[in-house]
Amino acid sequence: MAQNQNEVPVDDPKDDVETANKRAASAAQVFNDLMSKPDSAIPEALLSKAEAVIIIPGAIRAAFGIGGRGGRGVVSRRTTNGWSEPVFVKIGGGSFGAQIGVTQTDYVFLIMNDTGLGNLMDDGFELGGDVGAAAGPIGREASASTNVTLNAEILSYSRSRGLFAGAALRGIRIYPDDNLNQKVYNRDGKDIIGNDDGLPAADIPASLRVVPNALSKHSARGATTSN
Repeated sequence: MAQNQNEVPVDDPKDDVETANKRAASAAQVFNDLMSKPDSAIPEALLSKAEAVIIIPGAIRAAFGIGGRGGRGVVSRRTTNGWSEPVFVKIGGGSFGAQIGVTQTDYVFLIMNDTGLGNLMDDGFELGGDVGAAAGPIGREASASTNVTLNAEILSYSRSRGLFAGAALRGIRIYPDDNLNQKVYNRDGKDIIGNDDGLPAADIPASLRVVPNALSKHSARGATTSN
């Protein structure tokens, strides 16, 4: 049975802190893999403009005439203390077309402005619907100042079969995974993302710190300044 285009992945009651640790480790690995190859990496100048980064490792895409997507990952935003603790998110959505098969795809999304960040805090958003999304440029020769990158609220990247590329995606909806956020932080994702200060790095559990550490390693721009 095909997944409904607006279907949200069902929460797993067995998800726990260990689940969170594994998801954070997978997300950090995906991002480090993306940035390790200069010809397919996100340009550093572009990453330094991003207000937040969403990483979805190993999303499942099932396609039998009508395709559906489902996956879980993390988002970290810039705060006055640097990149925030990872907030857990999930994706759902569909795509129409003559497709057959099941694939796993890693997704990375750059949230480029406060509007995109605000939409994430408002219980999620749909790429190409609630927010403007575009395929992100890759490689050391890519420009971070094109009209596409300047105007898009979200820049998207995906990797299937080992190769990262910019990906123009529509119909994917991203939601907070508050089943897991509550178990890890005793807070909803909206509250965590809405905190401009975030946790100091030393206060983020070491098993989760791998995500902000990976982002800091590849982003020249540091913490935001408070107003």
